[in-house]
Amino acid sequence: MDEKILVERAKGGDKAAFAQLVNTYSDRIYNLALRILRKKEDAEDILQETFLTVLEKINTFDGRSSFFTWIYRIATNASLMRLRKKKIVFQELSDHSDFQESVESRVFIDWSQDPAANVYTSEVKNKIDDAINKLPDIYRSVFILRDIESLSIKETSAILNITDENVKIRLRRARQFLRDHLSDYFDERIVGNNA
Repeated sequence: MDEKILVERAKGGDKAAFAQLVNTYSDRIYNLALRILRKKEDAEDILQETFLTVLEKINTFDGRSSFFTWIYRIATNASLMRLRKKKIVFQELSDHSDFQESVESRVFIDWSQDPAANVYTSEVKNKIDDAINKLPDIYRSVFILRDIESLSIKETSAILNITDENVKIRLRRARQFLRDHLSDYFDERIVGNNA
């Protein structure tokens, strides 16, 4: 069923239409919250909080943005508020066995590869995750929405309620921050391999 029709029915109190919206967006909201908060329990809380907010405020949704953008903004704001309140110490995302990825984004291991290469790949991923975790909140949210969630600049702008230009500036600063934090590690690896 068309999303606009579902939203209109949900506004009118149709519980089945609301349930279908929940089913449509639950995985993406959960994964977004998990990427930002890095903790299963917090992501579950944000998922619940997001849909409670949607249920309470669905009549205020006026359709100026897409429903997806509206609900993502609610989830992102709730996640960032929780992050600020708790001053979370982040842990590596890959520690979460419950992380729900789509089949298209899963990486299948080629066991014929050199085991040393797999160790190096794991080490690199840990360094990258660590650098992402050190990003200031305003840059982390843009980086996650644009480079991890693959949302457009317009969608990111609408979700964070900032201008397109601010999205570009924050993303550029996030990438520069990551480049600066990772350059020493990669320089050491190159020097170590050449020695």
